[in-house]
Amino acid sequence: MKSKSTENQWFSNSIISWYRENPRHLPWRETQDPYLIWLSEIILQQTRVAQGLPYFEAFSKAYPTVHQLAAAPEEEVLRLWQGLGYYSRARNLHACANYIVEKLDGKFPDRYETLILLKGVGSYTAAAISSFAFGEVQAVVDGNVFRVLARYFGIATDINSSRGKKEFEALANQLIPVNAPGEFNQAMMDFGSRCCTPTKPNCDTCPLTHSCFAYQNELIDSLPVKINKIKVKERELNYLVLSCAGHLVVHKRGEGDIWTGLYDFPQFPQTFPWLGNLQLEATLYPKKYRHLLSHQRILASFWECSLSEKNLPKLREWCQNEGFDLVVEEEIDGLPKPKLILRYLTDREN
Repeated sequence: MKSKSTENQWFSNSIISWYRENPRHLPWRETQDPYLIWLSEIILQQTRVAQGLPYFEAFSKAYPTVHQLAAAPEEEVLRLWQGLGYYSRARNLHACANYIVEKLDGKFPDRYETLILLKGVGSYTAAAISSFAFGEVQAVVDGNVFRVLARYFGIATDINSSRGKKEFEALANQLIPVNAPGEFNQAMMDFGSRCCTPTKPNCDTCPLTHSCFAYQNELIDSLPVKINKIKVKERELNYLVLSCAGHLVVHKRGEGDIWTGLYDFPQFPQTFPWLGNLQLEATLYPKKYRHLLSHQRILASFWECSLSEKNLPKLREWCQNEGFDLVVEEEIDGLPKPKLILRYLTDREN
C-alpha cells in the first residue's frame, strides 16, 4: 500500500504528465509578466477560455502595460469589456491598475499575501499570479480543482462552505510540488476543464481512474457536493426607447448598481409616463429579452416612441431635469452597455 506522501506525489506527477502530453497554447502562458497574467485571470473569472481569449487579446493590444490601462478613461475600459458581463471586474481592473501605478510605482506585488490585498483579487487570483509569475508555491483552487480533488480523493464536504474551501485549499497545498508550482496549477485547471469535466468526464482516457474514488465507487455524478444557497429573483423591466430627430435618451447607471457606469434606457411603469404636457404613445417592440445574472433573472420589454423634431428642445430640458442623457444615435455604439441592451440594439438595426 502506498504511503500518503507517495500517493500525493504520484497524483501530482500524473497530473503534470497529462498536462505535458495535452498542451493548450494560450498567450498568457507564454509569459511571466505579472500584468498580463493578472489581466488574463481577471478576464477569466466567471468566464470560459474560449469567450475570454478575444477580450484578453483586445485588452493587451489596447493597453500593453499597466500604465496605459491606468491612464485610460473608465468608460473606455467598460466599452472594451462590453458583452463579457460581471462589470464590477472591469471597474476593479481599472481601479487596481491606478493603484499599482500611483502607489506601487507600476510594480506588482510578488507574494500571495500582498497580491490578495489588491482590489478585485481574491485567493484564487492571488495564487495564480504568484505561482505563474513568481514561482511561489501556492495552490490555486477553482471549480475545476474542486471537482478533480473531490472525485479523486472522495471528499463529500460542501465546496460552497467555508469548511469545504479550507479543506480543499489545504489538500491542494499538500499536493503542489515545490519545483513546479505554476505548471501544477495550470495542469490541475486544464485537467478539470478538459478531462474531469462536470458532465460526461473522459474517464476512458483518464490516467487516474484505477485509483479515483468516485470512479471506483460510481460517484462521478455525486461529487463534488455543492449546496447552492443563492436565490435567483425574477424581475421584469420595461424600457422606454425615446428618440427624437436622430437622438436617443439614455441613462447612465449610478454607483452601487450591478451595471455601474453602463448605459441603458429609462425605465417606466406599465402606464405611460408624461413628458411635460405631452403624453407619449409607445409601441412595444415585438421581441422580449431574457437575461440571467448571478442573482436575477430578467425579462425585459422595450417600448419605442418617436417624437417630432420640434420637441427636441423640450426633450433636452426634460433629460437635464430627470438625470438622463440625450445622445446622437450614431454615438451610442461607443458607450458601454449591458449585454441585454446590446442585444436589443443589434436586433433593432437588423
